[in-house]
Amino acid sequence: MRVFLDNKLLLLMLYCCLFSAVSSSLYSSSCQLQGQFILNGMHKTGDVILGGIFAINLFSSDPDLTFTSEPQLPTCYGFDVLGFRKTQTMAFAIDEINRNSNLLPNVTLGYSLYDNCVQLGIGFRAALTLVSGQEEQVTLEENCLGTPPVLGIVGDSSSTRSIALSSLIGLYRVPLVSYFATCSCLSDRRKFPSFFRTIPSDAFQVNAMIQILKHFGWTWTGLIISDNDYGVHAARSFHSDLGPAGGGCLAYTEILPQGDDPDEIRRIVDVMRKSTARVVIVFATRMIYLMKEVVRQNVTGLQWIASEGWTSVDVLQTPHFMPYLGGTLAISVRRGEIPGLRDFLLQIRPDLHHNNTDGNNRVNQFWEHTFQCRFAPPPAGWVEAGGELCTGQEVVENVENELVDVSNLRPEYNVYKAVYALAYALDNMLQCEPGRGPFSNNTCAHLQRLEPWQLLYYLEKVNFTTTFGDQVSFDENGDALPMYDIMNWVWLPDGRTKVQRVGDVKRSAFKGEVLTLDEDRIFWNFESKQSVCSESCPPGTRMARKKGEPECCFDCVPCSEGKISNTTDSMECTSCPEDFWSSPQRDHCVPKKTEFLSYYEPLGICLTTTSLLGTFICVVVLGIFIHHHSTPIVRANNSELSFLLLVSLKLCFLCSLLFIGQPKLWTCQLRHAAFGISFVLCVSCILVKTMVVIAVFRTSKPGGESSLKWFGAVQQRGTVLVLTSVQAAICTVWLVSASPVPHKNTQYHSDKIVYECAVGSTVGFAVLLGYIGLLAVLSCLLAFLARNLPDSFNEAKLITFSMLIFCAVWVAFIPAYISSPGTYADAVEVFAILASSFGLLVALFGPKCYIIMLRPERNTKKAVMGRGTTN
Repeated sequence: MRVFLDNKLLLLMLYCCLFSAVSSSLYSSSCQLQGQFILNGMHKTGDVILGGIFAINLFSSDPDLTFTSEPQLPTCYGFDVLGFRKTQTMAFAIDEINRNSNLLPNVTLGYSLYDNCVQLGIGFRAALTLVSGQEEQVTLEENCLGTPPVLGIVGDSSSTRSIALSSLIGLYRVPLVSYFATCSCLSDRRKFPSFFRTIPSDAFQVNAMIQILKHFGWTWTGLIISDNDYGVHAARSFHSDLGPAGGGCLAYTEILPQGDDPDEIRRIVDVMRKSTARVVIVFATRMIYLMKEVVRQNVTGLQWIASEGWTSVDVLQTPHFMPYLGGTLAISVRRGEIPGLRDFLLQIRPDLHHNNTDGNNRVNQFWEHTFQCRFAPPPAGWVEAGGELCTGQEVVENVENELVDVSNLRPEYNVYKAVYALAYALDNMLQCEPGRGPFSNNTCAHLQRLEPWQLLYYLEKVNFTTTFGDQVSFDENGDALPMYDIMNWVWLPDGRTKVQRVGDVKRSAFKGEVLTLDEDRIFWNFESKQSVCSESCPPGTRMARKKGEPECCFDCVPCSEGKISNTTDSMECTSCPEDFWSSPQRDHCVPKKTEFLSYYEPLGICLTTTSLLGTFICVVVLGIFIHHHSTPIVRANNSELSFLLLVSLKLCFLCSLLFIGQPKLWTCQLRHAAFGISFVLCVSCILVKTMVVIAVFRTSKPGGESSLKWFGAVQQRGTVLVLTSVQAAICTVWLVSASPVPHKNTQYHSDKIVYECAVGSTVGFAVLLGYIGLLAVLSCLLAFLARNLPDSFNEAKLITFSMLIFCAVWVAFIPAYISSPGTYADAVEVFAILASSFGLLVALFGPKCYIIMLRPERNTKKAVMGRGTTN
């Protein structure tokens, strides 16, 4: 960052020089230069001049920024053929425009192209020279208006230099169209009001890389950046955009030192080697020192993603580095085709007379570099190793060089588009109809009185299509419509290397950013093809962040019961609907199991069988009693009540079947009513029988004859009917006021639905049971009081015993019913019904059936009355 601060200081100093020069001109009748910068340049005259700043030489001695009486050319060396090809591309574009009768038909374009020698100071000299002109004194109109020395400048290639130059050029509102400066900071229109570029911003390049990461599911990556504006602003974009856009995290962010710092580079490579991130993004321009250390430490198994700054660096595409860099996916500037450029380049010829006015000294320098010869005397201004004398007749095609290889035009294509953008803006401006202009009072701009901001207005609205088919336009920030090629470094079996195009990424007005990849063509040197801090959480789990670690590092926690996650990497588990439950895998909801006392379950089968058995026994007993209805044992104690009692017991056994099976509204309403009425009918018969027994024995005492008249057949039937009607009334009120209904109960089991009958009114159910209990207790007390009455066959003893069984069963039923969950409550109630019914059946009719069927000698009137026995 110290270099960047030094550049700031240099910028401030140049501003002071500029302010001094401008101030002097304002107080004179003409605009006069305070001094001149002597620079290496190429020039061509024309009606309108376009400027250009390129890096033709890669090195320079420290520039002298002072105005001297005898200025010297800067000493530049290290000729760059690709930089020279960019200048020739601009010259070709201007030549092509001049030959185009449809574009600027009455205007001839010229150019002034300067070499910045990759030095910010020299670039400043070039920028000041372009905006102020080279004439010693220029007399203008009284308001000091006139055609500017240049209408626009194409350059620079570096983000840092473009930031500084645009800050200067922006004061004049002279358009600066860069072909290779990608820093996203240059999109700030307040700081750089006249900056445009035909290369996408790093913000889009970062987003393109994020799209690649997202496409392959690489969420855990390392980031290495260069120590300049190019890297620093890219790092900011990654830190802010990687998570929201791609769901990824940075395992580390390291800054490459300026130059060769072995200790720092060794530390960075050690971080890479120890990290679990297998994908490394490098946003830098110089990689050689880093890769040498990678080779030394033998750090393999990494998937490299290269920024456009080192996508096409030949020095890295060697057998020495390809075992480590093979398979690299690289973001590359859009490749274009420029028809006719190769023929133009082949026409380049040196100037044997060293005429520097048209820039042929740069051609001579290219000639010396290509053919390893020298001109005598050597042109001043650069240092170049010489050999034999150049003749100027050498054939460029016979020498393998990069100048005429136009198969991979990338930055040159951006230079070409930048020149055409300025030309179209100027053409649109000159086509303005007087009185219909965009400026105040509908005026138009004129070439003789042009102000630079007027050309800016038209440049912002440029929209044209190149011969290659690419649309060129600028948004409100001066950025071109972004598009990149995706390149892949291929290591061929014979040891050669190739960089091939495997896709592209572009921004569409309708679809947004679109990534297209041909994965079948990608060469992989990355075995696992995965780079994650934590493996994806499968469906059925949720992500739980690890404390103190990036959000991409997490544990997979299974969803709790009743909750699911049906997507990968789910943040939360969702609850299933009320009637559903989570599957064992917790990845989908399944209907809850339904539970009720079923006819098909073992318990339901046993209870059903027992109920039918009891019913069958009642039928058998009833048949026996009907068959032997004339016998004394049947006729004793009112045979009609005995028949009615057997029928009521039969109903008690059958009503238990209503408690088995899935509850429905009619079964819920009928089961308790049938149960209550059946048992009241049964107990009423027993109660009346008991009262009859007592009344009969009282008639045997003096004065007791009158008591029997209250217990005739009609009174007995009436009593049973009245007592049963009371229960029927209770059931009716209960059903009308708060009827039992089917209910899905999930209290007992969260994963099951227990179908049960909600009683509706607990009071109604309690009154129903209480009434049965009241009659049972009353029958038991009366039978107990009559237990010792004289008779060989006193039925009061049987009634006492049966009612004790009945009461014991139902007393035990109440706590068991309350504490039993779900279907077991119904089973307990059925069991109580069957147990009490069997108790009554066996206790009341068992002894009688025994006498009828096995001891018929006791089935006589004497035996029943106790007056004798039959042997």
